[in-house]
Amino acid sequence: MLIARLIADPDTLPTRLDAATAAIEREGMRLAMAQMLDFCGDVLQLSLPEGDPAVLRGLLDENFKPSDLMVSEADFAIPKLFVSDMDSTMIGQECIDELADYAGLKPQIAAITERAMQGELDFEAALRERVGLLKGLEESALQRCLDERITPMEGARVLVETLKSKGCRTVLVTGGFHHFADAVAEQLGFERVVGNRLEVKDGALTGGLAGPIADSGTKLRTLQEESAELGDDVVSLATGDGANDIPMLEAATYGIAFRAKPKARAAANGWIDRGDLTAILSLLDIPESDWQGS
Repeated sequence: MLIARLIADPDTLPTRLDAATAAIEREGMRLAMAQMLDFCGDVLQLSLPEGDPAVLRGLLDENFKPSDLMVSEADFAIPKLFVSDMDSTMIGQECIDELADYAGLKPQIAAITERAMQGELDFEAALRERVGLLKGLEESALQRCLDERITPMEGARVLVETLKSKGCRTVLVTGGFHHFADAVAEQLGFERVVGNRLEVKDGALTGGLAGPIADSGTKLRTLQEESAELGDDVVSLATGDGANDIPMLEAATYGIAFRAKPKARAAANGWIDRGDLTAILSLLDIPESDWQGS
């Protein structure tokens, strides 16, 4: 069984659905049902008795782009675990790029960040290189950057608080830094934070990191460990946007790529390209009357 839920342009939805149905049938799959989740709602649910989820995602992407989409091989359920990336997912910025601006190095560091997110560079090597370039930056720049540059992604707090109200545990796991992530987690309502720590000495960054590196393996282990605590069959949700998020997205019950780089988007079983983070709540069929944190 395959179930897809999507949000797309309502004005062209009927025409696009006809084209998508024909494309699905050409691939040897059968669309058993297509219906809006709620009368006059914006979420279209498609049901197929069988088929390849990757093929279905590709066909729906081709016919409904831009869309918000989730594809499942079982009935949808409210997740009991939510693990999310931070930079460019829960917040609208890449913290290290913004911090680099205070050192006059933003273009140089942002170029490395982009290549790492695209999966073109080894994450740890790229992280150490960027942190090394910040050596000597005053520690006070961290708080200034947080106060002046870092803002939540639209819908982030509503997503976190609504999932918590449904009994979901929430974890923020980042390849970025606790100096930012702890404050972001408190603002948005996350219950646990996992990330990297910048080393500071005599009021300035040393250019190094304190403690072990939080990378893609850390994100995956965090999801696995938290899932094991809740029970191996727990329904989990993960969100992210870069190559560093791929193992976590692949392991989650629902791996959602949020305005993501191509490799991360291809690895996920859903994406948000059209709306904000509250689109995830709509795709999970959580009515707006239940949303929290606004």
